[in-house]
Amino acid sequence: MPVETPARACRAVQEETNMRFCYAHRRFTLYPQSVNSWDLSSENYSDEFLTKVKDTGFDALEIGMEVFSKLGTEQKVRDFASRLGDFGLLVGCVRSGGTLHDAKNGPRNRERLDEAIKYSGWAGAEVVNGAMSAPSRHPGHPAGSVPGSQSGWPLSQDASLDAMLNVYDELAGVFQAACARAADIGTNVVVEVHQNSPVDNSWSALLLTEKIDRSNFGINPDIGNILWTYDVPEEEYDEAIDKLAPVSKYWHCKNLHRVYHPENSRSVFLRVPLQDGDIDYRYGISAMHNAGYSGYMTIEGSSAGDQWYHDAKSLDYAKAIWAELEG
Repeated sequence: MPVETPARACRAVQEETNMRFCYAHRRFTLYPQSVNSWDLSSENYSDEFLTKVKDTGFDALEIGMEVFSKLGTEQKVRDFASRLGDFGLLVGCVRSGGTLHDAKNGPRNRERLDEAIKYSGWAGAEVVNGAMSAPSRHPGHPAGSVPGSQSGWPLSQDASLDAMLNVYDELAGVFQAACARAADIGTNVVVEVHQNSPVDNSWSALLLTEKIDRSNFGINPDIGNILWTYDVPEEEYDEAIDKLAPVSKYWHCKNLHRVYHPENSRSVFLRVPLQDGDIDYRYGISAMHNAGYSGYMTIEGSSAGDQWYHDAKSLDYAKAIWAELEG
């Protein structure tokens, strides 16, 4: 049985209430701090930052596993989670990720998945989330200048479009073992629908889910990633969320404007708050509500400009729609 902790008890109370909202910050600024959001330490989560997160209206934070790796010991991780709790926040998710099936990165990323599960148990996190993508193997000069080197080209590295069935068979074995370890501590293992990965649309996510067949495995139906995988999206966002909602256990939400240059077979994307982009999140939230979704709706925040202004807009918009549906 999972070990009971204050964070886990608080999580249980939250799970009995209405929709919960997690903050996946993609910019980390609050004067005088302005630091790389992908390489943080526990000291970056200042009293001022945590107060701002709570006052904005979030219930939890997505924390990258690099934060826990730097803490190192079980007691230090538990103390960090307890400190978040002092501000009314939980560690909602431990963010891991990376390719698990390529020869260069797979072995280390499988170890990282195990480490993330361990940290989630210590921190009382509900989810370990990972995207199975890797940095471009052929980035071009300058980086991003050749097809498949980044989002918005007609080609995508490691895409499901090019994957063979044995890739999903191998991944299923990896995740079945991970789910067994996670079950012992009451954690869900989640794969994010993500560009440059073999799980980049609804059919590939459903295929992997069927092969794994574990109650604590689920999908993160990040339809923003479907939007910017290719120059022309391969799937309608509304159809994707309809199909993925029943198997979802965590949900990244972001929105973009796609600017298509057909003469170059290229799209570029502008990040915007949830209500302002190409994806209809009113429809997406309705689909998740209809499926009985009870995990976190996670605002994947702004990467430029005033993160607090942009991300508060997204959160307020999402909360208003959930309130309509619950009312």
